[in-house]
Order: sequence, then structure tokens, then C-alpha cells
Amino acid sequence: MALTESSMLQLGFQAPDFDLPNIDGHTISRSHFLGRPLLIMFICNHCPYVKHVATELANIGTDYLDKEIGIVSIQSNDVDAYPDDSAEKMKEESEHRGYSFPYLLDSDQSVAKAYTATCTPDFFLFDANHKLAYRGRLDETRPTRITSGVYDSKGNEANGGELRAAMDAVLSGNSPALEQWPSMGCNIKWKPEKTA
Repeated sequence: MALTESSMLQLGFQAPDFDLPNIDGHTISRSHFLGRPLLIMFICNHCPYVKHVATELANIGTDYLDKEIGIVSIQSNDVDAYPDDSAEKMKEESEHRGYSFPYLLDSDQSVAKAYTATCTPDFFLFDANHKLAYRGRLDETRPTRITSGVYDSKGNEANGGELRAAMDAVLSGNSPALEQWPSMGCNIKWKPEKTA
């Protein structure tokens, strides 16, 4: 695992279109959320940094379910190299965590590239016109590394404070605070470059 920071895409960036399969078999696109804010989260199943925030992601999904904001999560890792992030495992993970939002598979990684996603988790919050209003981290918490591959979050649980504040601001028609910090997590597992 290479600890990676988010790219901190320029605020005001127009959200690229996407059209991706959800774990329930339906296709979800950006057009499903026109006219309302949209939170896009790049996550996966196996990353300890995603595991650290998973309960809070489920809580956010529940707490904002009845508000005028769309929420989707996208898994862009190379599933051939990381089978724990496969579509079948995504469905299991969503059910286990109680995610109420779509969990989409970006199998060709084009959506991650279009959004300049670099790590898991990586958060992009767009206003009702789908202009980027917030990007970066969920909150200031991080899991504690015990040994290689073993992490602990006890006493340091994710609270979602920074992302929730940004979501509330956007829902109120305001701009989130301009001071925003990058997310940190596992690098997205890119597919090997094809050579001619």
C-alpha cells in the first residue's frame, strides 16, 4: 500500500458525466442527480483507510437520505489484481456496512481518471449545478497502524465533521469553507499500462 493524498482538484470544476453499473444491476449516471448537489466518494472494500471511515459513510448515507443531495460511491481499483474489490464483494460489503447509497463499479477506471481521484477514500462534493464545492478528507481522523496490514480506529473513530459541514453548507446554498485538506489513503490500484 502506498499512502497517497487526494489531488485537490480546482474548486468550480464541472463534474464529468458518468454511466456506471450499480451493485443492484441498474446503471447510475450523473444525470440522475441534475438540479441537486452531489457527493461522489471513491472507496473500495479492502483499504484500511476506507474501513476506518465505513461506519461513518453509512451514517452519512442514512442521515442525508431524505435531504436534497445525491450520494454515490465508486470503486475503481483493478479487480483482477485485487479480487476483494470485485462486484460480488462490493455487494457483500455494501450489505455488511448498511450503505444506503449506490456503490458503482468503474471497471475501466475512466471515471476515476476524469475526476482525478488518486486514493481511497477520496471525496468530491458538487453544488446543485455540479460545480465542485468541496474536495478532500472526511475529517481529521486516521486509523492507527499497528503492524503491516493491521490498523485500529478505537478511540479515534471517524466523525465526518468536515464533509458534513461542507454538505450542510451546500444544502443551504452557501459555499463550504475554502480551507480544505486532502484526503489520505491507499492509492487507487491502477491497471497496468498496455503496451503495443
